[in-house]
Parts: sequence; C-alpha cells; structure tokens
Amino acid sequence: MAVVLLVWGIIGYKFVSALNPTIESNATAVIADKFVPKEIKEREQFTIVAEYRDPFLGTIKNPASNRKKKVSIIVKKDLPKKNIVYTGFITDKGSKQKIFFVTIDGQQQMMGLKDTFKEVKLIQGTNSYIKVSYNGISEKIILAQ
Repeated sequence: MAVVLLVWGIIGYKFVSALNPTIESNATAVIADKFVPKEIKEREQFTIVAEYRDPFLGTIKNPASNRKKKVSIIVKKDLPKKNIVYTGFITDKGSKQKIFFVTIDGQQQMMGLKDTFKEVKLIQGTNSYIKVSYNGISEKIILAQ
C-alpha cells in the first residue's frame, strides 16, 4: 500500500507542478538598447490603368479625361508605280482577236482588251504599244525589243 501511495503521490506532484510553474529566481535582466528606426526611402509612384473589356457588359470603360485630341494630318501617299513590260502579241486571223503578252511585276500574263490582272486593266493595244490603267493612272507602254 505504501508503494501505491508513493506512485500516486509522484503522479499528483508532477500534475500540480505542470499546472502551477514556479518563477525561478535566476531570471536574467534584459538590457534595453536605444531604439533607432531605419531610414525610410521614398518609393516610386505608379498607377494602374485598367483598360480592358467589361466581362459582363462587353464594353470597354473609357474614363472621361481632359486629354487633347490629336489632329491627324492626312498625307496622300504616292502609290508605287507597277513594273509593266509589253513583250508581244498574237492574232487569230479568223476572229481578228489580239492577245497581248504583258509582264506585270515579274509575272507574264496573256491579256485581251479590257482584261484585268493585278488591278491593271488593258485599255488599248496595237503591234507597237499598249495602253493600261491602274490606280487611276493611265500609262502607254512601248513594245520591248
């Protein structure tokens, strides 16, 4: 019986000492240093512009602002001149129809009167020259030798 009381006494002592810890007298003193805050650097400012489509309405939100409208100056560009070469012609004696061999930008084409290829229209043609029209320009081209 003495052993049982001794075991239960040790268990009870450990249980009570775990719930009420005693303050030790060997506590170390905390030395407080002088507090010096770090120098704060100023951050770079930025803004976020959310110009994207509204997922519910399907429109883009354009905030009202006092922006000046840019006036665009319309500059009339000179359209590049096409490289057209008249290389020859053939005729059909029965129908008297003329077929002209015309090279337009490196591509050879057989054309009849009023035919169009690469926006170039054959207006008139003889055995020595042809007359073509493109981009509002009418041009006379002599037979290449």
